[in-house]
Order: sequence, then structure tokens, then C-alpha cells
Amino acid sequence: MTTYNWDLIERLLHEVQNGAGHSFTPRPYAEQLAAQKASEGEAAGDLDHLKAVAGEYEQLLLQRGYIAPRPEDEGGNGENFVLTPRGSSLLSLIDSSIPGHDHPRQVLDDQEDGLLPETFDEVAGKAQIAGGSV
Repeated sequence: MTTYNWDLIERLLHEVQNGAGHSFTPRPYAEQLAAQKASEGEAAGDLDHLKAVAGEYEQLLLQRGYIAPRPEDEGGNGENFVLTPRGSSLLSLIDSSIPGHDHPRQVLDDQEDGLLPETFDEVAGKAQIAGGSV
């Protein structure tokens, strides 16, 4: 089974969402997440590894249709992205500001690969996941 660093994915998706006119730079976002975790008293792990994973996640999210190049008329500069409907759905499931966000993360981790498009679409399509009863 493939498990993901959902906090890092959430951070990347939020940066995509707010990235009009700015280049998407996953490595500094990983550093920011590590600093935030440290300030909250949590261990962030190996920073170099986290930054490398952030770059891998950028490619994964793009290849699997969670993010797409941002059109110029929406602030695109060739180096930034927009959330696709699948990406918006993922963000809404794992968003830590929403109570119960751990349950959808666990349901996705219980899959062979929760970010495979077919698997994610099936899991996200289950109305019960949002209510925590899957």
C-alpha cells in the first residue's frame, strides 16, 4: 500500500489554489511545512527528504490530473498550476481545517494507492466518506 504525507499534499494544493501570478516551488513549501511542524512541537523528519518528496508530489499531482497548468488569463506564467475538479475534491477531503479530516486520509491510505485517479474518484464519490462512516 502507498501512504502519502497528507499534510504536505494539503500544503501543495493550497499553494496551487493561491498561486496566480507566482511560480509554484514545492521545495520551499516543504521547508515552510517543516518549520510550521517544528513550531507546533512536532517532528518534521529529514528536511532534504521532505523537499525531494514535495518535488515528486508535484509531478504526481500533475500526471494524475489533480493539478493542471494555469491559463495565462488566470495569472498563469508557465510555472504555476490550478486545481482541477479532482484536485479540489482531494483538498476538500484532506483539509486539516475541516473537522474529521483524518478519516478521509485514513480511507485513502487503506487503498492500494489512494491517489490513483480511478481509486480516488471511487473513494471520493462515496458520500459516506465526508461523514466519517466509510
